[in-house]
Amino acid sequence: MTPTIEEYVALLLVKNAQFHKIYVNEPKPMTFKKKLVRLTDMIDAWAEKQIKKKNETICIPWSSLRDLVLNHPDMLKRVNLFALAIYGLIIFPKVLGHIEVAVVDFFERSKQGINHVPTILAETFRSLNNCRKVGKGRFIGCAQLLNVWILSHFWKVGKGR
Repeated sequence: MTPTIEEYVALLLVKNAQFHKIYVNEPKPMTFKKKLVRLTDMIDAWAEKQIKKKNETICIPWSSLRDLVLNHPDMLKRVNLFALAIYGLIIFPKVLGHIEVAVVDFFERSKQGINHVPTILAETFRSLNNCRKVGKGRFIGCAQLLNVWILSHFWKVGKGR
């Protein structure tokens, strides 16, 4: 038993996604530094200083985004940066306490109406399969979303539906 795309669409309340445009990571995306500069309206030097490498993953610490969320002069940027942090820390928490480059790309494309549900579902399958193969491990994906799906599924089954 695993979630389906339709179930995740319903649970995520996806309304603005263009379902014929599925999220795919671009083969030659813009550099992480350029994406950070564009997202934050900060200068290159600031972005370069924030970028770290953790477990072979390029990322930015949550604390750097937190400071911008609290102090950025543009309220829309604050909201966008907070949303990015949620994507990075909750939906795809690969490096704890950090937001990785892949999440920034995913977040930007989601704002453009690209359908991100298959990607979230694939990440769920990948992580669950990895835990099963190893026989242990930490689920890397949106545990909260998977929990809501499990509860909604078993609630229906328990009610005889």
